[in-house]
Amino acid sequence: MKNKTGRYSVYIRPIQIAFDLLIINLLVVICMRSAMSNIGYHSIVSIFWLIISYYTGYYEVYRYTKEVEIFGKLLKQFFFTSLITFAYAGYKYKYVTTQEVGFYILSSFVLVALLKYSIYIFLKKYRLLYGGNFRNVVIVGNGKSAEELALFFNNNLDYGYHLIQIFNLKTNKKEELEACKNFVVAHKIDEIYASLHSLTNNEIDDLIHFADNSLKTIKFLPDSKNTFLRNLAVEYYDYLPIISLRTIPLDVEVNKRLKRIFDIVFSLVVILGILSWITPIIAIFIRLESKGPVFFKQKRNGLNYEEFYCYKFRSMLLNPIADLEQVQKNDPRITSIGKIIRKTSIDELPQFINVLFGDMSVVGPRPHMVSHTEMYAKSVDKFMVRHFIKPGITGLAQINGFRGEVETETDIINRVKYDIFYLENWSLLLDTKIIFATIINAIKGEKKAY
Repeated sequence: MKNKTGRYSVYIRPIQIAFDLLIINLLVVICMRSAMSNIGYHSIVSIFWLIISYYTGYYEVYRYTKEVEIFGKLLKQFFFTSLITFAYAGYKYKYVTTQEVGFYILSSFVLVALLKYSIYIFLKKYRLLYGGNFRNVVIVGNGKSAEELALFFNNNLDYGYHLIQIFNLKTNKKEELEACKNFVVAHKIDEIYASLHSLTNNEIDDLIHFADNSLKTIKFLPDSKNTFLRNLAVEYYDYLPIISLRTIPLDVEVNKRLKRIFDIVFSLVVILGILSWITPIIAIFIRLESKGPVFFKQKRNGLNYEEFYCYKFRSMLLNPIADLEQVQKNDPRITSIGKIIRKTSIDELPQFINVLFGDMSVVGPRPHMVSHTEMYAKSVDKFMVRHFIKPGITGLAQINGFRGEVETETDIINRVKYDIFYLENWSLLLDTKIIFATIINAIKGEKKAY
């Protein structure tokens, strides 16, 4: 294990999905006759299981989810799965009995429930006994809600929250808030819980600004259950209401998996269908015109601000400032073949390799050079929010005209606004729309130098 704070729960869900599918398919063979054990039914029950789980939120079980909520998810999941099973059995009524189908449903329910609760209990014990899978948190402010939350964190270690510090703001509020910010950065705090009872609107805005630009999660403790009647996410830790400032659809594991599957399939289609044959052709033209490698790689910042090498077809002459100065209009460094492949976006095709490796997504905020990211992080409000999700080959900002060279401060500000809108409103339909618009723009040759 890298460290005890690692988010290894990301591996739990796909493992559980695999075991669930194994159980419901294996029990078909054990509990029912061969008429049901065919590729048709196995495919149907597996596909519908995944679809149903997506809409019921069956796999959305968090560290604060109650046992009764898990049981409710099980009931909903198996209610709809039973309908599919009985519908198919009705088609095969001559070859399977109602008793056999009922025994299959009951057996599946029991085994899947045992697996789900076992994982849930194991994670609680793991956090309690070994201190693993935890998140470091601080509480800012005072009041009854803050005191109750501190008591909850200290008395419920199985939830996996380590309360590191409380800043009660009872002495010099301004100094304590500054000390809190420094502490959060220095001690790598994961989440900030701020009491609305202790903060003014300006102080709330200041904390939000700090959290966004430091890539930290901030949540608020309302001073009463009627506070903040807005479209914010409310979670309950036991009976304590906790407000999340921003909901990111791609934080939901099912959405994350759907997007990853889409990325893998799409990138494989492009790599095998286009990149495999166009690479040798582009390589010949690049090498005939100038010396140097066919591919150009450059460090950029991705998910959670981690650096990775972004790949492109080389479109410029070799130069020592490629990682420092972005390309401009009529840039003398651009080669003749470079102008063509940049105009048609062909130069970006190797980034589908980044997508396949998991560093990027097909759609997302465009990654910037490391030097530019550091510069914009200091000068552009909420710029760091873009790094809550993977960067993309194309994005919402790009199809709305904010692409290529950043000529004015307005360009980067609007790009960030579109990127934040995208991460807060992601859907596969939106991704499809962006990809379609990108293809249309590429055909028209509407590509600015970048």
